[in-house]
Amino acid sequence: MRKNKSEAALFARYISEFLYDYAPCFLTHSDHTLKSYRDTINLYVAFLEKEGITPASFGRKTFEKPLIEKWIQWLLSERHSCPDTCNVRLGSLRVFLEFLGSKDVSLLYLYHEAKTIKRQKCQKKKVKGLTRDAVSSILDEIDITSKIGRRDMTLLSLLYGTAARIGEVQALTMKDLHLNSAKPYILLHGKGGKTRTAYLLPRMTANLHGYIAEFHGDQTNPDSHLFYTRVGGGKENKLTEAAIDKRIKKYAALAHEKNPDVPPDTHAHQFRHAKASHWLEDGINVVQIRYLLGHENLETTMKYLDITPSEKAEALATLEREKASTQPKKWKNSDGSLSAFLRLPQ
Repeated sequence: MRKNKSEAALFARYISEFLYDYAPCFLTHSDHTLKSYRDTINLYVAFLEKEGITPASFGRKTFEKPLIEKWIQWLLSERHSCPDTCNVRLGSLRVFLEFLGSKDVSLLYLYHEAKTIKRQKCQKKKVKGLTRDAVSSILDEIDITSKIGRRDMTLLSLLYGTAARIGEVQALTMKDLHLNSAKPYILLHGKGGKTRTAYLLPRMTANLHGYIAEFHGDQTNPDSHLFYTRVGGGKENKLTEAAIDKRIKKYAALAHEKNPDVPPDTHAHQFRHAKASHWLEDGINVVQIRYLLGHENLETTMKYLDITPSEKAEALATLEREKASTQPKKWKNSDGSLSAFLRLPQ
């Protein structure tokens, strides 16, 4: 029994470390993604409790393939989750299991087992495109005579101009900006803790200089967020995704009345997809777009942009040429339940 308790305490500590330390520091700066990790762990534990798992029986066996597959079926039948959602949950759990394997090599088999679980079949959803005219129509609705309008113009222009993820723009701090370099650029912190460089055109650089002067002044704290919330706290509190989405939908709704090509429910990710599509239209190679977007695999970029067979062949040929040129008892449990034992965040 002591061994079981010891293993349960160890797994509880790993969950806490993953949610509070590893994921926010090394995996993502996106509040949405972090919430997805928390929700996944909570849902899996809720399922385990229905299966009769208690702190005394909690451990590596509860993360093996048969139980995970049963959990997916539970999500579908009991929670009425759609196939897309089930795949997101499975992906999040795999990330946690990979983390477990990095902490203890004897647990690595759990991650490899989970990788063999088949994803649910889903109907492919295409991102609604934004034409160049639609992007211009949205930006035209921003009132730049107001301070909040000037902030929104800078934010949305940066979002489109760099094709950054919304979480990457939210996470930008003053030390990530290098506007006085010979070639001005910003550092974007993407998925998996990866950092990439996004170079800025002169107009965007000038906009950022003006924005910083107005919103940050002469004395800037390197750790201050570039876009911060004006409610509840100082510049160390980043602007929330919900606040940004609300502003985008406001401008999109106004633009839609004048230009039907603007989706009234426009969201931040459409600016990223639009810029990538426009790069492709401008003749930029898919391999280069892959790096600009921060995609790890070329296949991801090709799916993302719905690349045609001829464009795919050209991209793969370019990639081959590129490869050839580069070769030379701390856990208290109040009611005996697994949730209480783990003290999961809600």
